[in-house]
Amino acid sequence: MRGKKGKESRFQAAGRGGPIVEVSVPEFSPNGRAGEILFNVNCSSCHGANAAGSEVGPPLIHPIYEPSHHGDPAFYRATVMGVQAHHWRFGNMPAVEGVSEQDVDMIVRYVRELQRANGIF
Repeated sequence: MRGKKGKESRFQAAGRGGPIVEVSVPEFSPNGRAGEILFNVNCSSCHGANAAGSEVGPPLIHPIYEPSHHGDPAFYRATVMGVQAHHWRFGNMPAVEGVSEQDVDMIVRYVRELQRANGIF
């Protein structure tokens, strides 16, 4: 897939069942590592390993989810209330039960560290 100005985009669909984007995994801070564990337990079944997306959920390592468009409070609202589909065609995201505000803090830290390492912001 070609992006603006004809450059190759790393934001392209991978093979069926694979991640939607390529993700470089950085060395995480201690909070980022804690967030990675929580993400893997609570989020990766839809958002994929390393938040790269899957057949059932969008990648969070994507410019749409940069802090200036989807700030940290958006992650908290999504967890508590769910989200109506508005950027992707995966369907609505249900609320995630059993995830505390502190858990979301760590998950957001993990996602932001991944985004930063992948040039999202």
